[in-house]
Order: sequence, then C-alpha cells, then structure tokens
Amino acid sequence: MKNIRNFCIIAHIDHGKSTLADRLLEFTKTVSTRDAQAQVLDDMDLERERGITIKSHAIQMNYTLDGQHYVLNLIDTPGHVDFSYEVSRSIAACEGALLIVDAAQGIQAQTISNLYLALENDLVIIPVLNKIDLPSANPEEVKDQIVDLVGCDRDEIIPASAKMGMGIEEILYAIIHKIHPPKGDPNGPLQALIFDSVFNSFRGIIAYYKVVNGEIRKGEKVKFFNTEKEYFAEEIGILKLDKIPKQVVKTGDVGYIISGIKEAKEVKVGDTITSMERPCAEGIKGFTDVKPMVFAGIYPVDTDDYEELRASMGKLQLNDASLVFEPESSAALGFGFRCGFLGMLHMEIIQERLEREFNMTVITTVPNVSYHAYLTNGEDYVINNPSDMPDPARLAKIEEPYIKAQIITKSEYIGAIMTLCINKRGLIKGQSYLTTDRVELSFEMPLAEIVFDFYDRLKTISKGYASFDYHPVGYQESSLVRLDIKLNGEPVDALSALIHRDNAYNFGKKICEKLKELLPRQQFEIIIQASIGVKVIARETVKALRKDVTAKCYGGDISRKRKLLEKQKAGKKRMRQVGNVEIPQQAFLAVLKLDS
Repeated sequence: MKNIRNFCIIAHIDHGKSTLADRLLEFTKTVSTRDAQAQVLDDMDLERERGITIKSHAIQMNYTLDGQHYVLNLIDTPGHVDFSYEVSRSIAACEGALLIVDAAQGIQAQTISNLYLALENDLVIIPVLNKIDLPSANPEEVKDQIVDLVGCDRDEIIPASAKMGMGIEEILYAIIHKIHPPKGDPNGPLQALIFDSVFNSFRGIIAYYKVVNGEIRKGEKVKFFNTEKEYFAEEIGILKLDKIPKQVVKTGDVGYIISGIKEAKEVKVGDTITSMERPCAEGIKGFTDVKPMVFAGIYPVDTDDYEELRASMGKLQLNDASLVFEPESSAALGFGFRCGFLGMLHMEIIQERLEREFNMTVITTVPNVSYHAYLTNGEDYVINNPSDMPDPARLAKIEEPYIKAQIITKSEYIGAIMTLCINKRGLIKGQSYLTTDRVELSFEMPLAEIVFDFYDRLKTISKGYASFDYHPVGYQESSLVRLDIKLNGEPVDALSALIHRDNAYNFGKKICEKLKELLPRQQFEIIIQASIGVKVIARETVKALRKDVTAKCYGGDISRKRKLLEKQKAGKKRMRQVGNVEIPQQAFLAVLKLDS
C-alpha cells in the first residue's frame, strides 16, 4: 500500500489537462507508441471534436523511481463549470491533486472553484504552471497568482509544457514524494467507494470503485450498502487503457467490478461495496447528491419512440450520474421527460449524445429553473413547469433561486461586464484586484437569468477573457408572471415561460417576431400572440398563401371579382378552423438564442 498514489488533475477548461495526462501515460509507458493519440483518455467522439473532457477517466500507471516500483492511479477530470459534479466524485477517490494553471491565461474562476473542492477533501495540492513555451506566456506574474491562491512557495510550482513534454519527470517525482499513500486497514471488512459507472451492452453495468478498507476477491458475494442489493463479483480488475482482470483488488487501489447488473437504479454513485461474509458497519460518508440547475422537457419527435427514449435515458444516466429525469406530458408534444441538467452545455451534450449514441431525434423545450410558490391558504410547492403556476388570485408570493457568480476578467472589460450583469438583475457584491489588470467580480443574481445565453454573451463582450463560476445561495422573493404563447388562440405549452414582470413585454415581443420568421406559411393566416393571463402584450401575423383567384377575370364587372374573393375568404376561414400549425424544431431552439 505504501507504494500506491491516487491523484486527479484539476484545472479550468482548456488549460491542458488532457494533454498532460497523455504525456504522463507516454512517460510511464502505459500507452504504447502505436496506441498514442491526442486526448487518449477522452473516448467519446464529442470530447475529441470539441476538445473538452465530459467524463472523468481513471487509469493506472506503473513507475519506478530510485529502484522502488510505484502504482499511480490517475483520474482525469472535466474543467467546465457544468461538469463540476464529475470533479467532486473524482476528488472523493483521491489523496492528491495536480492543480494546472495556464501560463498565458493565469488563474480562472473554475480553477479556484475546483481548488476549494479539493481542499475541502484534504487533498495535497501540487501546483503546475503549464504552457510555459507559449510566446504569450507570463510565468512570473502567474506564479505570483498561484502563490497568493494556494499559499505555497514559488519553488514548489513546477514549470511544465505538456505539449513539449517538459517538466513531466518533476511532476512524477512530486506525486510520489508529496502525495501520501492511501490510509486504510487491509485486514478490515471490505469498504469500497463507487465513484463512477458505465453501461456495456454485453456485460451490463460496470462500476468503478476505490477500495478504502479490506480487499475484494473474484467470485465472492458482495453487497451494495445503500441499495442493499447482493451480487457475485464475476470479474474484478484494474483499469489500464483496457480493463485488466485480477483475482484480488487490495486496499488503496482503484478497480472495476462486473456482476451482470442490468438495472440502472441499482448502482448509486457514492454507494459502498461490502462483502457478505464480513460486512462493514456503515457506508463511506462525505458524498453529496447532485443538484440540477436547469430543467427542460425532452420529447421524442415520433410519439411511438417514447419507450425507446426511456431506455436510452436510463443508459445515459448510468454513464452520467448528474442527469435527472422524470416522465411528463405536454398537450403540444405528447409524452416525454422532464430532465434536470447542471447547465446549458450539459443539456446540449445530453441532446447530442442521445442523437449519436442511441439514434434518438428529440425536441427540447425552453429551459427553466425551479420556483417555490406560496399560496394564500398557507400551502407551498415547487413549480418545475410554467403550466404548474397557480392562479394569481391564490398566489401569496413566489420565490426564485439565486446564485453567487464569480467572474475573473481583465480590468478593461469591467464596465461591459457590470452592464451585462445589472441588465440580468444582478447585484454587485464585491470587486477585488488579483493583479494590476485582473479583477475578480462577485455578483448575486437570479439563476433564471444565466440559464439562456449569459455565458456566451460574457465571452463575447470580454473577447474570451472572462471566466465564470457560480454556486447556489438560496431562494428570494420575486415578481414573476407566466408568459403564454398562442397560435390562432391555442396556447403552446412548450413555449410558455415564467419571467420577471419587467422583462415580459420585451421577451414576448421578441418571441412573436422570431416565430413569425420561422413558422412556414400556410393556406390560412396564423396569428401569434404573447399574453399574460388574458392580456395580450404582443402580436404578429403570418400572412396566408393566396392564389390569385381573379386572374381569369379580364375586365368586366367588379361584382364578379368580389364574388370570387368572398368565396376564397370563406374557404380560408373554414380552413383556419380545421387547420393546425406545425411548429418546427428550430422554433424551440431559437427561443434560447433570442438575444444573440
């Protein structure tokens, strides 16, 4: 056990985590030259295309230093704020972390957020200054930032370039000498923490775990502590580039277990595996449940695919424990699911994975957040959907979730960023200069305001130099109304939204204008209205396609033309009563990008 080191890599998005992981694998000869490629651990096409890590990936490396053989278990983590849940799970299975900071970009908001996560779990932090070979690198200034943040000595910061392979030996030396080996009782009852699971269509569910106490043997009967389900450990082993079966996985090691589990809900990430012969007295503590931030409906385009979509979502949830869903139905879209996501990028990734991995074409409704409604009779309940909004006469007050946002940017963009945040109903809470030209701004603002396009606009006005991180701070009372969109008098529940009274008119007007562009013209006139209750606040009309019925009348009496026009008018009126309007998928998506 004294030669095992478990560590993860934490950093802001695009600071070079995956590249550094590639170099470590090459240096320890875990990956042969034949298998070597960029982003070795990122096995999803989506991750390679976008250049981001979506899933945590565990891999074991062997390294010899001063004649001693060491086993290094690396867990590569995502860097985007939407995937911080993945990071928290990885951190729970480690004793140390490499904190990577880009020498050109300096410390960003997510770096700070992930660092605090690691410090809460008492991890040993090894600061690494990456990309020092870039012409725009500013190593001395960024070293000052790291010293201020971590409180280490300047000499402890390892200068490196993952791309060029510089500093890799020093990093491995630091991992072995600074990170302490896992603590645990090899002779105690088995306790193993599940930190991830994946679905394999042939083998069922494969759970990844870290053995905290005791050891797990092939073929023994094991029990999952919280779900109280019992299984045989058909195959256990360790994670190299492929899974390597073993007879026994001992204390402090990271491994996998295959036991023919078919049901997604039987494997809870954060659960404890224990042995049936000598069960442990209690499960491993310190694991938090995921809190979804953004809610949206996902519906199959063809209602016959509902059951198939349910199965696909179940398999996806295994691979991504932060996805939460429950069935719901909509008058416009039929049966579907109400899903909880950690953010807009997470929602986009899930939608794309459903299409790629399961061939499911889906419609996603307008994202929203959960509100708390308090009625005049003293009752209170959670509103997840605008259609759940109670009658205003019975409503005493409504509260919406607020977040504390941290934005780190260059000082020249402060004005534009403050304007953006104040327009989004934000209150500035603090402003501190990290260096002469880098500022950290903190705001309190409603979560609903950042759900749509806040992150994109922040990046645009700061020319990509602002980084953003947030965490929830509770609920506050707010003046919210339900905005309904009607087509020819019929409300479209998938487009209705809960919105602040001050923004309702502008939002309604924009949606009507956007729908006018996107709805295909019909043989009859389509009236698009935005209303609050019975009061219509905006209206647009899509004109009918008309055939020129008077073309055959050359001259002659006006009454002949009028007779033909009246006949056409009556036909259009009848058609409007029976015709229904098909809403294209772009219309649902366009609502999300109204301000861009």
